[in-house]
Amino acid sequence: MQHTISVLVSNRFGALARIAGLFSGRGFNIESLNVAATSDPEVSNMTLVTIGDDNKIDQISKQLNKLVDVIKVIDLTEENFVDRELVLIKMKAESSSKEEILRVVSLFRAKVIDVNSDTYTIEITGDENKLNAFIELLRPFGIKEMVRSGKIALSRLSK
Repeated sequence: MQHTISVLVSNRFGALARIAGLFSGRGFNIESLNVAATSDPEVSNMTLVTIGDDNKIDQISKQLNKLVDVIKVIDLTEENFVDRELVLIKMKAESSSKEEILRVVSLFRAKVIDVNSDTYTIEITGDENKLNAFIELLRPFGIKEMVRSGKIALSRLSK
C-alpha cells in the first residue's frame, strides 16, 4: 500500500542525506520526495511517498524518529489530508492539434506558461489521479518532455 509520510526536520546541512541514507540502508524505496522550508525557517517539511505494509511503515517511522534532525513523523495515510503535485509538460504544437490541446488544458484548469513556434509548455497542479488523466489525454498529441514534482501534503486537521 502507498503511504504518504510527513517528516518535520531541523533545517540543517545533511538532514536530507541522513534520511535518504536511512531508507537506502534498509532497502526501502522512496517513490517521491519533496523538501522545503516551513513558515519557521529553522524547520523543513519532507513529504515522502513509499510503499509498504503497516509493519514496514511502522519500522520506517521508528527509524526516522531515532534521527537527531527529525522533529515529528506523521503517516498522513492514516489521516484526512490534502495533497498536490505539479507537472510541467512540453508539447508539440502542430497547427492541426493546437485547438484540441488548448481545450484539454482549459478543461483541466491547467495553464500554458510558454509558447514558441513549435511547442507549448503547460503547467498543471492536482492530485495524482487528475494528473494521470490529463497526461493520458495529451499523450496522443506528442509529449516532448515532462517533469513531475512529486507529492506535497498537509493534514486537514490542525495540530
